[in-house]
Amino acid sequence: MRYRVTLLATLVALSPAAPRSLAAQQPRIITTADYARAEKFMGYYTSSLVFGGTVNPTWLSGDRFWYRTTTPNGEQFILVDPAHATREPAFNQAKVAAALSAASGTSYDANHLPFFSIDLSEDGRTVSFDAGARHYSCDVGGNHCADVGAATGRGGRGALGRGGRGRGGAPGQPPESLSPDGTKAVFIRDWNLYVRDIATGQVTQLTHDGVENFGYATDNAGWTSSDRPIVLWSPDSKQVATYQQDQRNDGDMYLVETRVGHPILHAWKYPLPGDSIITMIQRVIINVDDGKVTRLQMPPDQHRTSICDDISCGGTLTDAEWSPDSKTLAFLSTSRDHRDENLRVADAATGAVRDIMEEKVPDFFESGFDMVNWHYLPTSNEVIWYSQRSNWGHLYLYDLATGKLKNQITSGDWKVLQVLRVDQPNRRIFFTAAGREKGDPYFVHFYSVKFDGSDFRSLTPDSANHTVQLAPDGRYFVDTYSTPQTPAVSVLRDENGTLVAHLEKEDISRLLATGWKPPRTIIVKARDGKTDLYGLMFTPTHLDPARKYPIVNHIYPGPQTGSVGTRSFTPARGDDQALAELGFVVVEIDAMGTPMRSHSFQAEYYGKMGVDGGMPDQVTGMKQLAQRYKYIDISRAGIYGHSGGGLATADAMFRYPDFFKVGVSESGNHDQAEYEDDWGEKWQGLDVKLPDGTWSYDAQSNESVAKNLKGHLLLAHGTMDNNVPPYNTLLVVDSLIKYNKDFDLIMIPNKPHGYGDATNYMTRRRWDYFVRYLMGATPPHEYLMKPPANAFGRGR
Repeated sequence: MRYRVTLLATLVALSPAAPRSLAAQQPRIITTADYARAEKFMGYYTSSLVFGGTVNPTWLSGDRFWYRTTTPNGEQFILVDPAHATREPAFNQAKVAAALSAASGTSYDANHLPFFSIDLSEDGRTVSFDAGARHYSCDVGGNHCADVGAATGRGGRGALGRGGRGRGGAPGQPPESLSPDGTKAVFIRDWNLYVRDIATGQVTQLTHDGVENFGYATDNAGWTSSDRPIVLWSPDSKQVATYQQDQRNDGDMYLVETRVGHPILHAWKYPLPGDSIITMIQRVIINVDDGKVTRLQMPPDQHRTSICDDISCGGTLTDAEWSPDSKTLAFLSTSRDHRDENLRVADAATGAVRDIMEEKVPDFFESGFDMVNWHYLPTSNEVIWYSQRSNWGHLYLYDLATGKLKNQITSGDWKVLQVLRVDQPNRRIFFTAAGREKGDPYFVHFYSVKFDGSDFRSLTPDSANHTVQLAPDGRYFVDTYSTPQTPAVSVLRDENGTLVAHLEKEDISRLLATGWKPPRTIIVKARDGKTDLYGLMFTPTHLDPARKYPIVNHIYPGPQTGSVGTRSFTPARGDDQALAELGFVVVEIDAMGTPMRSHSFQAEYYGKMGVDGGMPDQVTGMKQLAQRYKYIDISRAGIYGHSGGGLATADAMFRYPDFFKVGVSESGNHDQAEYEDDWGEKWQGLDVKLPDGTWSYDAQSNESVAKNLKGHLLLAHGTMDNNVPPYNTLLVVDSLIKYNKDFDLIMIPNKPHGYGDATNYMTRRRWDYFVRYLMGATPPHEYLMKPPANAFGRGR
């Protein structure tokens, strides 16, 4: 059957004319040249003008490491030896380029070698890498290079990087999980788990009763799925902790591909809030040597974790830790509504389970920020526990035998974010935290403290946002720090925070030469008139203070993240500066309901996802900015966002119709009853029937208030969105039609939650929408955004 290319997008409704108030203003002429100039501020242009700064170490024996850095002339591979405080080229690039050219028959430049990753021999004399379809080995002096076989698929040009979510197997093999000793790998086939001997290639089936939708180690959270096995290897490489995932009676989700001829139906398990049956897991421990399957002696557990809405938050079984002797497994059972956490320990040989401790909360429990922070310490019969019971995220030490609190480890009006290392012999914990230092409470710093709370140390003295990467033994760490306004600096420190070596300083001279300027950090008061809210503001580089500029809010309402995102330096944050360049003031504000502050701050609109969504803070914050900066025209306020930001955008247009005049809502989860069960039930609570016959989720849906629309609203969604199904947007469309409202709709055929090669089209349509209806000007006709050919090949 011949397959034809479908239309990129379908415009479903025509927009009304611009409001009289805008049409009466002096329109600004927006030309193709204006759009082209604005596009130069997109990340695919600005990133190529920034060099060095960030260091991503690949650690070697003896705490040595290499990293690749960019310079205006090309790329360099650097080798660092902390013991001698040296930083030098990892190999002679000029000579290796020449030797490789001779060995391969292809000419290579020293500053533009055909690989991103290298392997250094233990003695430091040999470097090997992929170049094209072959693997080469060279002496570091570059005297000779030899073709040693087929490419390994690691780090060549065009490689996607060294994956952190499992690994590919041999050709024809599905994704695998490699044992700690590197001798075995497990994978899934036909709903069962298999093990492959790395040396011999022999494959042995481990489980035999896995069936469709009741398989071993399978990963499907509804909104995401993968073929990689979700297991946790024991330290001795003889067992894996995993589960049999029961989705046999879950509800299905359906999507249909757009094509010529009969459409293709996609169906998969996708539980929704309020479903009487959702995904459950039966926990098991499997001996990979003899295939013995030991089921833990407990009822099926919820498909939940304490940190993310999947049983795997990073490619492995989350909320589980083995004992060093591989005899016991500690794990956390999370209730369906995320209010009840039970820490348990299982005997690997018998499957017997012992309850250790329990914590119940009135709204939602989290064990850290993007990382599980509880740690199982059977050698000292203790547990490090993370809780926000004091309203701030802190660490506590518990007795493993009794489940009783021994002492609180950290305290104060600041938040522990991630425990990166537990040095049990020295009884010291290394962790990141935010809000402890003066200044921006979102700046991340690195600290250490004793188990008893004594000898607290700050390890990153610079006032900035820090990214920390530890050596495997924890004796050293790479500290990369920056702010939204100041470029990155990378240094090497020891475990006491002592400076060992300067590594890199980001060079943004070429970026500055284009006229680029950083966003302004802004502080406004929240709805209560007391709480400080932080954000960023983007203005045109040629700002005229005498003019009046429309203001656009780029929003993500939380609760798991915020509008601003990282506080580290980046040359572009989406299209914020590019949009500002067209003649707008663009703001991002982390309102109440977002993380990294106190628990009450994040829980501000728990159970009120659509009703609140941080919008009272956004509105009052924007009004304060307009009073502070007279060039902001608060009568022309717009808003846009994607996913949760799409939800918030439509919500703003419906609940604040006299304030927000224009909105662009992309792929919004407009009704939590139509989005995956785990996310909604954590942040909105369980969907229950109320005494009046309605359901608790009814009031938070955007379709329930769509009748209030007054301004211009553009809705967009990919028709193959398996994260937020497109029915979320169509529910809003249905309501808008019911109430005879004008709106615009773009359904992008066959695109998922991210729009792929249609992203730039959607960005241009968003610009057009704000230019036409918020600025009152006419945009250039069908401007074509043109990323440079090598925009995504720089490894940044």
